[in-house]
Amino acid sequence: MIIPIRCFSCGKPLGHLWEEFAERTQKGEAPKKIMDSLYIERFCCRSLFIGNVELIDMAGEFKRS
Repeated sequence: MIIPIRCFSCGKPLGHLWEEFAERTQKGEAPKKIMDSLYIERFCCRSLFIGNVELIDMAGEFKRS
Protein backbone atom coordinates (compact mmCIF):
# COMPACT_ATOMS: atom_id res chain seq x y z
CA MET A 1 0.00 0.00 0.00
CA ILE A 2 1.21 3.47 -0.80
CA ILE A 3 0.68 5.96 2.03
CA PRO A 4 -2.41 8.11 1.37
CA ILE A 5 -2.01 11.85 0.93
CA ARG A 6 -4.67 12.58 3.56
CA CYS A 7 -6.02 10.68 6.54
CA PHE A 8 -9.15 8.74 5.65
CA SER A 9 -10.98 9.78 8.83
CA CYS A 10 -10.03 13.36 9.66
CA GLY A 11 -8.53 14.64 6.38
CA LYS A 12 -5.19 15.80 7.82
CA PRO A 13 -2.41 15.90 5.17
CA LEU A 14 0.07 13.10 5.91
CA GLY A 15 1.75 12.12 2.65
CA HIS A 16 4.63 14.55 3.02
CA LEU A 17 5.59 13.05 6.41
CA TRP A 18 5.99 9.44 5.28
CA GLU A 19 9.55 9.67 3.93
CA GLU A 20 10.93 11.14 7.13
CA PHE A 21 9.03 8.59 9.23
CA ALA A 22 10.35 5.68 7.14
CA GLU A 23 13.95 6.92 7.27
CA ARG A 24 13.91 7.43 11.00
CA THR A 25 12.32 4.04 11.74
CA GLN A 26 14.99 2.31 9.62
CA LYS A 27 17.63 4.01 11.77
CA GLY A 28 16.06 2.39 14.83
CA GLU A 29 14.17 5.28 16.41
CA ALA A 30 10.91 4.48 18.21
CA PRO A 31 7.78 5.12 16.10
CA LYS A 32 6.02 6.85 19.01
CA LYS A 33 8.79 9.44 19.37
CA ILE A 34 8.86 10.04 15.63
CA MET A 35 5.12 10.59 15.41
CA ASP A 36 5.19 12.90 18.42
CA SER A 37 7.96 15.00 16.84
CA LEU A 38 6.03 15.16 13.53
CA TYR A 39 2.87 16.27 15.41
CA ILE A 40 0.84 13.22 14.39
CA GLU A 41 -1.47 13.17 17.40
CA ARG A 42 -4.76 11.54 16.38
CA PHE A 43 -5.23 7.79 16.56
CA CYS A 44 -6.65 7.64 13.04
CA CYS A 45 -3.51 9.27 11.62
CA ARG A 46 -1.17 7.14 13.71
CA SER A 47 -2.88 3.96 12.56
CA LEU A 48 -2.12 4.85 8.92
CA PHE A 49 1.59 5.05 9.70
CA ILE A 50 1.76 1.98 11.93
CA GLY A 51 -0.44 -0.19 9.71
CA ASN A 52 1.19 0.70 6.40
CA VAL A 53 2.95 -2.17 4.59
CA GLU A 54 5.09 -1.49 1.52
CA LEU A 55 3.68 -3.88 -1.09
CA ILE A 56 4.48 -1.94 -4.26
CA ASP A 57 7.68 -3.94 -4.92
CA MET A 58 5.86 -7.23 -4.49
CA ALA A 59 3.03 -6.13 -6.78
CA GLY A 60 5.54 -5.01 -9.41
CA GLU A 61 6.76 -8.58 -9.85
CA PHE A 62 3.42 -9.59 -11.35
CA LYS A 63 3.36 -6.89 -14.01
CA ARG A 64 2.81 -8.18 -17.52
CA SER A 65 5.47 -7.27 -20.04
